[in-house]
Formats: sequence, C-alpha cells, structure tokens
Amino acid sequence: MVQSRSTQFIDWIKKAWPGLLVVAAGTVLAYVVNHFVHGLNAGSAAVALGFIAVNVGLIKPIFGPGLNFASKKLLRLAVVLLGLQLSLGQLKELGLAGLLVVIVTVAATFFFTQWFGRLIGVNKATSLLVATGFSICGASAVAAMEPLAKGKKHDTAVSIALVTLCGSLAIVILPLLQHILGLSNPATFGSWVGASVHDVGQTVATANRVPGALQAAVIVKLTRVIMLAPLVFAVGVYMRRVAVQAAKSRTTAAAEKPGTGTGTEAGADGVTAKHPPLVPLFVAGFLVAIVLNSVLTIPTDVLGFAKHAQEILLAAALFALGTGVSWKVMKEAGGKPLVLGLVSWIVVATVAYVGVILTH
Repeated sequence: MVQSRSTQFIDWIKKAWPGLLVVAAGTVLAYVVNHFVHGLNAGSAAVALGFIAVNVGLIKPIFGPGLNFASKKLLRLAVVLLGLQLSLGQLKELGLAGLLVVIVTVAATFFFTQWFGRLIGVNKATSLLVATGFSICGASAVAAMEPLAKGKKHDTAVSIALVTLCGSLAIVILPLLQHILGLSNPATFGSWVGASVHDVGQTVATANRVPGALQAAVIVKLTRVIMLAPLVFAVGVYMRRVAVQAAKSRTTAAAEKPGTGTGTEAGADGVTAKHPPLVPLFVAGFLVAIVLNSVLTIPTDVLGFAKHAQEILLAAALFALGTGVSWKVMKEAGGKPLVLGLVSWIVVATVAYVGVILTH
C-alpha cells in the first residue's frame, strides 16, 4: 500500500510539475508587476497575466494537472490562512451600527445578484459565485462557495475575473468620488471602501489613496470577511434541504409506480442520494483559524509569515484561474456575466454608501 501511494505520488509529480513551474513563474512575475505598478496588487496582476498567457497561446495541455492543482488546492489553503488575519474581537471594535451596515450590505448584494442573474439568464452556478464574491471578499469567497455551486471550471474563472476587474476599477474610481459623494471625513470614506470593495488587497490599495482612511476600511472589510463562514453554512443548509426534498419526491414517485422498490432514499440509478456538505472542509478550517486567532496569543512573526504565505498562495491560484479565462470561454459566456458583475458592483457600492451615510 505504501509503495503504491509512493508510486502514485511520483506519477502525479511527473504530470503536475510542468504546470506548477508555470504557476511559480507567473506568481513571481505578478509580484514584479506589483512592485513597479503601484495600486495593482499581486493577485490582480496574477489573474491578468494568466489571462494574457492563455490568450497568446502560451498555455499548453501538458500544464493542465499543475494548473488544476493550483486553482483548487492552493486557493483553498489560502482561504484557510486568511482566517489567521481575522478575529472575533473585530466585531466588537466595529460596533453595532457598523456591523448592521456590513450584514445588510452582504445580504442585499448576495440575494439581489442571484435574482438579477436569473432575470438576465446567467446560469445558477455563476450567479451564486458572483453573488458571493461581490458581497464578501472576491476570489477567496468564490473559492469557498465553489464546492456548493457545483459549476464548471469556467464558471469559477469568469466569476473571479469579474470581481478582479471591478475591484481593480474601484481602486481608481472610488477615491475620485470621495468629495462628490460627501465623504470628506477619511474614516467615513474608509468605512465605505471596506463595505463595498471586494478583495482585501484591493480594499487596502483603495483606502491608501486617501490619508487617514485605511484603519476604518480594514476594520469594516475584515468584519465582512468573517461573514464568509456563516454565509457558506447557510447556503449549505439550504442546498441540503433542497436535496433531501428532491430525494423524497423521487422516492414517493417511485413508490407509486408498480414494481418499484421499497421507497428508500435513492435516485433513478438506485444509488443513495448524496447530499451537499453543510460547510466544505477548508471553510471549516477558515473558521477554526479565526477562533484560534481570537482565543490564543499567536506570535506576531507567525501571523506575519501566515499572511505572506496566504498572499503568495492566492496569487499563484489566481494565475492558474486566469489561464481558464480564454477569449473562447468569455465568448461562450457572453456579455451577460459582465453585466451581472457591473450591476452587482453598483449595488454593493450603493447599499454600503447609504448605510455608511446613515450611521456616521
């Protein structure tokens, strides 16, 4: 058995190393771009580089196994490590009014985006992933919801491309709107940024453009990220309930037909129905990391290392996901997902703005 597993691992390495090497090169290049282009974080640069690489023909089929590993496993590990940047104490620091703004913004964006997606004909998986990414924290949130969405690889890639695009636009556009929208107080502007911008890195980059706005932006943003676990849990409960009801309906229909089985909870192929998990394992790990950081005194060096590791893993995963956004995929998806993303961005920014104005 041990020899068999060793052989399987060696075989996997042989298949995956070309793709992993490409991911490593893309990640390094993303950090180089980040160093020279201020305001463009490594994650956004990585998605763009992956997109460019696949569309100029640099991505070959041999890279597939390594790219697939990075886009799934590394992204999920990054989500777990993100939990070490959060603590339950941040909820107390935000205050009841601020927490209410976050909850309303997340809920309104999440439900409206899915409703609007159905309205314009975007498939359920993409609508759910876009709704999660725009309402919570971009690519990390999309990764957390992916197992429950049960979409195709390009659904995830397109969703992450949309939150990356709109989040990058926010870095440029939101500071220009500060005084136009009456957000002259830096803390008020920072709260709006934290409640409306998707990715943590994009939030920091946007708030940094207005002196004095960063602290409020980070507190609100990280509180928003904490909402990820409850949201995924709620969706898991709902989907499991739907699966149970569907299984019961099939069982009832089968029992009413002559010569069928005894009414056990089985599908048409006779296999017991498999219900979706309440919470994917790595999301549970994300929640455990938050709790550990809340109840334990973790050394600053360890937290700093975890933060850098999370950023590097996320950039690597986003490069791999970027290679899945080819012009062919975008053409097949059509313009509807882009419309959905832009409308969702406007909704989250508007709801957050109203909430911030009413509570400041």
